[in-house]
Amino acid sequence: MNGEVAEMLGTEGFLELAGIAGVFVGFGALIAVRSGGASDAFEVVHVRLVVWIGMLTVVAALAPVTLGPYGLGEHLVWVLSSVIVVAVYFGMGIVNVRMPELKADAVSDRRSQVREAAFSLVVAVPVLVAIIVILLGLRPDLDAALYRTILVLLLVGAGGTLLELVYSQRRPASA
Repeated sequence: MNGEVAEMLGTEGFLELAGIAGVFVGFGALIAVRSGGASDAFEVVHVRLVVWIGMLTVVAALAPVTLGPYGLGEHLVWVLSSVIVVAVYFGMGIVNVRMPELKADAVSDRRSQVREAAFSLVVAVPVLVAIIVILLGLRPDLDAALYRTILVLLLVGAGGTLLELVYSQRRPASA
């Protein structure tokens, strides 16, 4: 990888973000296997979300580092990386919505749904806007900054989901 491309990508920064996201994946996996696994739909859904968002962040952080050495233009690296993020997001989302625990959790706690919807708007909408701006080439001078913002927001999403899970522990079992 030449020096210009490495500087453009901030390779070390992306690898560090991938490492942080890997910690979220590890925490999610640790919670999943403790005491024989998750106890209710809420916990199963949130553990999966922590792992899912963490893995999405790892993929997103490694995409530009992987694509950079191929001699692609800077904007094309950010576009292809954004396409990978969208593809992984929808692929994992399709798998997730087909899980029976998601439906069971949706019925069980309306207050949690409101908190999750509000938090998703704070994270998902800016991520979507940043991806659209990159894909449409509206501000190529901001592609790198927008992509880094996507990564940080994904980390915030994983952290928020993990926090919700931790604070919900020892919830009374639903009937």
